[in-house]
Amino acid sequence: MARKRITPGKIRLTEVAKLAGVSPITASRFFRTPEALSVGKRARVESAAKELGYVPNLAARALASQRTEVVGVLIPSLTNNVFADVLRGIYDALDGSRYSIQLANTRYSILQEERLLRLFLAQKPAGLIVTGINQTADSRAIMESVDCPIVQIMEIGPSPIDMMIGFSHFDASRAAIAHLLAQGCRRIGFLGARMDPRVQRRLDGYQAAMNDAALFDPRLVVTTAVPTSVTLGGTLFADLLAKAPDIDAVFCVNDDLALGALFECKRRHMAVPDQIAIVGFNDLEFMSSSVPTLSSVRTNRYEMGRDAATMVIETLEGRRPAEPVVDLGFSVMERQSSARRS
Repeated sequence: MARKRITPGKIRLTEVAKLAGVSPITASRFFRTPEALSVGKRARVESAAKELGYVPNLAARALASQRTEVVGVLIPSLTNNVFADVLRGIYDALDGSRYSIQLANTRYSILQEERLLRLFLAQKPAGLIVTGINQTADSRAIMESVDCPIVQIMEIGPSPIDMMIGFSHFDASRAAIAHLLAQGCRRIGFLGARMDPRVQRRLDGYQAAMNDAALFDPRLVVTTAVPTSVTLGGTLFADLLAKAPDIDAVFCVNDDLALGALFECKRRHMAVPDQIAIVGFNDLEFMSSSVPTLSSVRTNRYEMGRDAATMVIETLEGRRPAEPVVDLGFSVMERQSSARRS
């Protein structure tokens, strides 16, 4: 029979240590400096804490009165320009305040995110900013058990843990396809990479829009779990052409893929947009500087980071936002790569 999970806060660290077969000092060290333990001991303590539902007491029971002045920020990538803009907004909002930032990279892993949340909460943060809405059940339980403001960013959904700011990736994708349909495109391909939950919702939006127009064809979809890059965009576009040589447009789930598709068109002497229309996602700076300029879905990333940090600060100062869920929306930036054909 599975061990019955006990409510977080009723379990002592000594019980975790006993189940893990380590000393209480070793168990305590796991929550403070896990890198100081061997891989085997870390795994045993983590497993025991998870099985018992243990959350460090300082985080779970006394956080409200013993907070630090640190805001924990969990993002899935330190190299993706999308998150660079988000971080710039967060840092700008906290600049001049008494709060500092502790940054962690989840590397698109929900299990890594769970481990980092346990570590963060042991350090009594003033607040948390967490990317996305697809946390594990344990991560959600951890965050619901503590008394600090939490903002989920990058998208919106029906069940915020505390507060949420972002936009609908599904609706943004549908809008991009609606734009291409309005330009007279009918064989619209889809290029996707990494396929994290937000990218999956963009695929769902694409499929819904194409189904509504009675134009969906599974041969028009090319995806991979491989991390995105400009080079990958060219490779995926070549794969799409091999499957569906009659395409007249392509929607890419990010701008790197769109730029790669454009380069592949140039290599093949395919005119953009006369033969192939291209639309990307995020609207990074280079999209308006390419030749031809590239259409994209603009997302308000800087504002998202800035406003998320502001929501944390205002809540800490007793001015909790009246609306806990903020939809920042999006814009389809129509440029030369998807201009209406004459």
